[in-house]
Amino acid sequence: MTRIAVCAPATPITREHAEAAERLVADEFPEHTIFFHDQCFRSAGHFAGTDLQRLEALVELANNPDYDAVWFAKGGYGSNRIAEAAISRMNAAARAKTYVGFSDMGYLLAALYRNGIGQPVHGSMPVSARSERGREAVRRVLRWFSGDGSGLEPSLDGKTPAVAFNLITLAMITNTPLMPDLSGHIVMVEEVSEHDYSVDRLFFHLANTLPRIAGLRLGSVTDVPENDREFGQSVEAIAKFWCNRAGFPYLGRAEIGHTAANRIVPFGLASPSTAG
Repeated sequence: MTRIAVCAPATPITREHAEAAERLVADEFPEHTIFFHDQCFRSAGHFAGTDLQRLEALVELANNPDYDAVWFAKGGYGSNRIAEAAISRMNAAARAKTYVGFSDMGYLLAALYRNGIGQPVHGSMPVSARSERGREAVRRVLRWFSGDGSGLEPSLDGKTPAVAFNLITLAMITNTPLMPDLSGHIVMVEEVSEHDYSVDRLFFHLANTLPRIAGLRLGSVTDVPENDREFGQSVEAIAKFWCNRAGFPYLGRAEIGHTAANRIVPFGLASPSTAG
């Protein structure tokens, strides 16, 4: 059994989102339990409660030995505002947990990885449980909690450490106290709702700030806004261009991104679930 606790370090979900995830767990994964902190449903402007409320909920669940995993409810901007403070307050119980999320939750995953706290994991989140395609993404994570590695990113070889990030999130954490040492890692990136020129600009930044990585893989780049002119390069051509400029091996595509096909990437070396 994996005892899963859910909080929302950035933006809120509705009780309907939580109920859909609870039904899915009860009906198909009775070996697990899932608990949604009331903070998930709070609202303070853009955020799921104030910075302090979001911080307290995350630390409460991370430090509670009654839970095996903390599953972040949803992405959306905001987790960076509480990441450092949360890390500074995490105890031994927090260090034994699995933490799952992606997109903006990359700020927290990075900080956890940098500080050797638990097992950070790129994976889909409970907010997706209301649609059939989204439920399959949620099932993928729940199967992984059960020790089923079929939902892992196929390129993981168990020999080279890997991480996965939203492109803009990774660019924002470089040269900050949240950034782990990614030397020798395969870095996977994906993006959503950014113009092609913005993707190019983000790669420019990463090409000049990342350490000597083992290589880069490009996930999906979706919902690209229409610009007043064509950029002239595909997103894969952009990735290849900046990898070549930086001297990083371009390793091809990865099955990660803001889609229902989003695969699981444990930070470090891939293994079956460590939760439960």
